[in-house]
Amino acid sequence: MSKISNTDGNPRPDAAMTALAKLQQSGFGSIVNMSTEWIETLSSMGAEITTFAAERIKEDVQTQQKIMQCKNMTEVQRVQAKFIQKALNQYQEETGKLIEMSTKAFAPKERGDKT
Repeated sequence: MSKISNTDGNPRPDAAMTALAKLQQSGFGSIVNMSTEWIETLSSMGAEITTFAAERIKEDVQTQQKIMQCKNMTEVQRVQAKFIQKALNQYQEETGKLIEMSTKAFAPKERGDKT
């Protein structure tokens, strides 16, 4: 195994390139070509998260409005229970979407496969 630093403790300039070459030899393929796909995937995931957060904030505001219209604690509890159940369902669904997005992006692809 090659050392990543010189005897003076400073990093060797070729250490990063050596590490990338070893990853490519291990089956990761061209790391350089993957960077574009990673950036696109991170961008898509960021947009997905932003959209999800905006929808959740909208749900929060609507729930507050419903709570303010309640006439007793039973109604408040009903509104809160519906809110919590819907939030749990939406968070679970969103987690699934994000996992699927990341799995597709980082799954091994055959040469020429653009999907």
